Amino acid sequence: MPSAARSPRAALAELLAGNRRFVSGQPVHGHDVTAAAAVASGDQQPYAVVLGCIDSRVPLEAIFDQTFGSICVIRTGAHVLDRAVRGSIEYVVGQLGVRLVMVLGHERCGAVGSAVEALRTGRHPGGDLAYVVDRIAPAVTDVGVDEPDAHPLAIRRHVRRTVAALRCDDRLAGPVDAGELAVEGALYDLATGEVTLLPQEQTRNRPPG
Repeated sequence: MPSAARSPRAALAELLAGNRRFVSGQPVHGHDVTAAAAVASGDQQPYAVVLGCIDSRVPLEAIFDQTFGSICVIRTGAHVLDRAVRGSIEYVVGQLGVRLVMVLGHERCGAVGSAVEALRTGRHPGGDLAYVVDRIAPAVTDVGVDEPDAHPLAIRRHVRRTVAALRCDDRLAGPVDAGELAVEGALYDLATGEVTLLPQEQTRNRPPG
C-alpha cells in the first residue's frame, strides 16, 4: 500500500511502475489501457463533471465506477471554488455539452476540520491554505462554531453553499433555469463507499452570502 512516509524518489518510482502496469495491460486496480485508446481515437464526450475533494480516500472515477472519457473530474481541498474551477466547469458545460455537475463532499473532511479549528481557536493557517480555510469558514459560521457537531454539519452546509454558488453562476444559471443542466450536491461515506444525494430542496438556494 502506498505510504506518505515514502521518499520522493520512491513515490515517483511507484507512480511510474503503476503506469508501466497500465500500459502493459496488467493493472492491479481495474483500469484498462484499451479504454484509454478508444477514447483517444475520437472526441471526448463526457456526460458529467464531478467537483470533489483532494482526499486520497475519495478517487472519483473509482467510486462511481467510471471509465476513460465518461466524466470530467475537478478536485480541490473541500471542493473549494475559485476562478479556475468555475472556468473549467463553464468549459465542459459550454464546449463539451455536459449536463450534470455534481459537488461531492465526504465525511471527516480534513479541510473542513481545519476551518472549524481555525474559527474555534482563532489561529489561522499560513500561506495559501488560509485561502482554502477562508472559503470554507462561512459554512462553519452558518452551523455555529460552538455547535458540538460543527464538523459534520459544516461539511454538508459547505456542499450546499457550493451547489448554490454554481447554480447562480452567470454562465450556468441560464441552462439550470431552462432545465438543461443540473447541479447536485452529494456526500460520500468513507466507511461504506456510499454516495448519498443531499435533498434538492436544501441545495437549491439563493447565492450564498
